Amino acid sequence: MAGRIIRSIDAPGTNIMGLAWDGRSLWVLDYTSLTFYQVDPRSGRVIRSFAAPGPGAEGIAWDGRSLWLNDNTTDLLYQVDPRSGQTIRTFAAPGTDSRTLTWDGRSLWLGDAVTQLLYQIDPRSGRVFRSFAAPSTLPFGLAWDGRSLWVLCLGSGLIYQVDPRSGQAIRSFAKPHANSRGMCWDGRTLWVGTHTVALLHQVAT
Repeated sequence: MAGRIIRSIDAPGTNIMGLAWDGRSLWVLDYTSLTFYQVDPRSGRVIRSFAAPGPGAEGIAWDGRSLWLNDNTTDLLYQVDPRSGQTIRTFAAPGTDSRTLTWDGRSLWLGDAVTQLLYQIDPRSGRVFRSFAAPSTLPFGLAWDGRSLWVLCLGSGLIYQVDPRSGQAIRSFAKPHANSRGMCWDGRTLWVGTHTVALLHQVAT
């Protein structure tokens, strides 16, 4: 059943705002400690960690080689070396309150909680290819499954599957926790974080 929690593992913090999947591990961004954690998805064991580069770090994404981070204090997007934790480069984020980020194989997608838009962004130049309205207010989680966007919206309390061409919602189901934040796709299922409970939920779609 869509939205069913398959299992839960301990999170490395209690204020999880960003999740990404690198093919083997989860990457987790805790807003309180402003720390990236690489996490074993089977056990929840922290493999390693390093400090996030910005003071308002929230959404994260994995592009196959680098981590990306959106920061809603500096209003920048950061490309980060996952081995050293060093910033490779930055550029300005569109919108005024960036909250969540994902990667579709070629582009970054960013969700903004003030404009309520989802932006498709060129990772080389920072140019916005296009944008469209989120399916509800306060997008605080984004994931890409190879064909569709998944959008977690606090306004409705739902997770939406969205057609990236039209921007239309295909279907939706309830998010797993009242304070769910951050989301990623592991190839078969979604992972969803929370910002008050130290758990990561694997969720069926």
